[in-house]
Amino acid sequence: MQIKIKQRQSKFDIKIAKVSVMIKRQNPKHKHITSFQIIILDFLSVIILGSILLMLPVATSDGKGAVCSDALFTATSAVCVTGLVIHDTATYWSMFGQSVILFLIQIGGMGIVTVAVSVAAFSGRKIGLMQRSTMQEAVSAHHVGGIVRLTKFILKTSVCIELIGAALLLPAFIRDFGITKGLWYALFHSVSAFCNAGFDLFGQFGAYSSLVPYVHNYYVQAVVMFMIIAGGLGFMVWVELIQYPKKRKLSLHARVVLIFSAVLWVGGAVLIGLMEWNNPASMGGLSVSDKIMASLFQSVSTRTAGMNTIDLAACGPITKLLMSVLQFIGAAPGSTGGGVKVTTFAVLFLTIRSVAQGRDDCVIADHHIESKTVYRALTIIVIGALAAFGSAVVVYYNTSDAVSVIDAIFESCSAFGTVGLSVGVTARLKDGAKLLYMAVMFMGRVGPVSLAMSLTAKPDDNKRKIMPVGHINVG
Repeated sequence: MQIKIKQRQSKFDIKIAKVSVMIKRQNPKHKHITSFQIIILDFLSVIILGSILLMLPVATSDGKGAVCSDALFTATSAVCVTGLVIHDTATYWSMFGQSVILFLIQIGGMGIVTVAVSVAAFSGRKIGLMQRSTMQEAVSAHHVGGIVRLTKFILKTSVCIELIGAALLLPAFIRDFGITKGLWYALFHSVSAFCNAGFDLFGQFGAYSSLVPYVHNYYVQAVVMFMIIAGGLGFMVWVELIQYPKKRKLSLHARVVLIFSAVLWVGGAVLIGLMEWNNPASMGGLSVSDKIMASLFQSVSTRTAGMNTIDLAACGPITKLLMSVLQFIGAAPGSTGGGVKVTTFAVLFLTIRSVAQGRDDCVIADHHIESKTVYRALTIIVIGALAAFGSAVVVYYNTSDAVSVIDAIFESCSAFGTVGLSVGVTARLKDGAKLLYMAVMFMGRVGPVSLAMSLTAKPDDNKRKIMPVGHINVG
């Protein structure tokens, strides 16, 4: 009797399963959508909204509004926290246009998903598993557990750091621009620096001047560097640093981020200083202390931020090549910056070291790194290099005026790394090259592998066939 009941129950379950499958096939709402695709769609939605707002007559200082291509490029640059611009931000855009850009920078820096989930969490709405999973991917968290609490922490920490930065910049900017303008400048540049966007409002000193007028002001440079570093370390690292007094330990991820970031900051500053020390067109005319500060600032900013205190176009080709490499590496995962990420560079570098030492795998601080992590790092580097240097070739042949190869590489690495430093190439781009740079900036912000997976991944991609081992000799 029990056997018959079980058989009937199994037949019933099979029928239910078949009906469920049929419903899913008939209902397009049940189509599979990944967390990566949600993140990408959110970014695209905000970019389109920002473009529409920037095309309004009230957005530009001349009251005519921006053309579609320029508005779309600026919105993409702001949301992807890059800082590459077609028009000078201070002189071309009105107060409304600058406010829209600041809004896009804030949303893009913190992450659209982070902001959306934060609003939902603070309003008391229930956060589903899909939203939690998407949030995990957006901030590069290790697991889904506690992700809502982490989201609230990210929002509070970001606002606090930005307000602190604005308060620190306020005395200098009030002295230079008055109370009203000083308040706006302090807030704008604090958010821009923390989000590693690179947008500035110093066009009155000269178009695209960035922080060159403050090359002698160590205080402003120090505050901006602090904001850049704070935004570029990643929210997960900040969580561990705040909890360090209690736990007295850091994860392997946090240690790798801090050590390699410090090495790149110091090493970059030393090399930039040595190569540009006697260049009269860049920092040759500065005092010794000015040169040291400018070298350090440029090394920190080149990684992710896009602000400069020296004329980058006047730098030597080797210096530009070094800066291109730093821009390509970028910031840490789960940060406001882009690029291939410093941990990706660290894994690949240490893998090369391990193989050279005769090991079969990557070892970091007595820890074995999974092969899938190494494969992912290699894939990111290769795709990123193809995007950066491929776009450099296109830009080299598609600008209104002739540019050098190194300048094209520099500008393309700046776009991919979402840095925003420029040697004057972006302002001369044709519409085709603008579209290409928009795609490169977008790829650099969301991640090359994440973008590729969102476009090619299928629901059954995890079902792999067992295949025989193939042998290929390399090296």
